[in-house]
Amino acid sequence: MKKITGKVWRFGDHVDTDQIIPAERLMSENLSHLNDFIFEKVRPGLPSEISKGDIIVAGKNFGCGSSREHAPRALIQAGISCIIAESFARIFFRNSINIGLLVIECRTDVKEGATITVDPDNGKITDKGKVYTFSKYPEFIDSLISKGGLMAKIKGEIK
Repeated sequence: MKKITGKVWRFGDHVDTDQIIPAERLMSENLSHLNDFIFEKVRPGLPSEISKGDIIVAGKNFGCGSSREHAPRALIQAGISCIIAESFARIFFRNSINIGLLVIECRTDVKEGATITVDPDNGKITDKGKVYTFSKYPEFIDSLISKGGLMAKIKGEIK
């Protein structure tokens, strides 16, 4: 995977899927623009501030709550390229990988607004010279994310 450089949006512990995308927004007419509603109850206006390639950094248990694929999908639609958290809810972690969103477990003290570089191939996050390390993915998971998720990988192999 290639290196990612982006602006950081910082969140705390236990960010649940209802905070990421409220359940009442999960209607069929909204599915193509879920990004308009991310974090609307906890950080109104955030979608208009996010740029393609930005990165979320959070604490423990990111993505807890309801097991819906809409949460990581909405973050991808918004332009989020990577989520770094101390830990993830298991189903959110798996849903993210299955749709091609890079999620990294790593404790950092990176501040909101910082521009950081994530090097998935070498397991490094760089913030103004400070380096944090994380475990690299096994090759098969790296392949899923690189191909854009499980279904994209399968479709590519069927052709």
